[in-house]
Amino acid sequence: MTYNGGKYTARQAHTACVGCGWNPVAAPSLWQAGGDCTGGGDPPPPTGSGIAAILSESTFNTMFPGRNGFYTYSALVAAANTFPSFATSGDTATRKREVAAFLANISHETGGLVYIEEINKSVMCDTSWGPPGCGCAAGKWYYGRGPIQLSWNGNYCAAGNALGVDLKNNPDLVAQNATIAWRTGFWFWTTQTGAGSMTGHNAIVNGAGFGETIRTINGALECNGRNPAQVQSRINNYTRFLGLLGASAVGNNGC
Repeated sequence: MTYNGGKYTARQAHTACVGCGWNPVAAPSLWQAGGDCTGGGDPPPPTGSGIAAILSESTFNTMFPGRNGFYTYSALVAAANTFPSFATSGDTATRKREVAAFLANISHETGGLVYIEEINKSVMCDTSWGPPGCGCAAGKWYYGRGPIQLSWNGNYCAAGNALGVDLKNNPDLVAQNATIAWRTGFWFWTTQTGAGSMTGHNAIVNGAGFGETIRTINGALECNGRNPAQVQSRINNYTRFLGLLGASAVGNNGC
């Protein structure tokens, strides 16, 4: 739509109401600056390679209408491109499922990409596991940060080693640098089995199903009937994102 000489795109569906004050100034949460008012219809298709060929910025904004500005689309794409297997493995339908599955889980972890840091913070230091020499730096806390809510010193050390960033001594980087934050999410997704038996990436690419991604990320607390409401929340995200990307599920959604 146009308003006072500017162009705006609706962030979510709503019915126009004369006199309701639903203009971009009165209701900024409903509108994003910019857009094409010449023809209407569907948004332009994604362009580029990797995740950018599957997920357009407009669809990303539709998925996360209330997201924190920290979680930018540009940082998401830049981070994903450093993990060559992500959103490039298998046919187009498989690639769409992987993008939907990853985003569905991180949406659940962050309240729709609203939270950068865990609400209930604690030190989360345990030196009984993790890479060699991975202790806890003095005064540093290793609570959940970023889209996957990276937690515990062992994971910060392992992710930092893989990414070439000193996250042991500076875990706050995950909450300060958007590209690093996204990269920790892709690191976990493509390389870690967590509480499961396979990575999130392999669960989707090999057809095991979305449920196995839940098991990998938080299966010890949610799967096998431990917290069905949390599992269903993730599944609801996945189903909605699949619809936005024009794909359907394969394998079991639940765990």
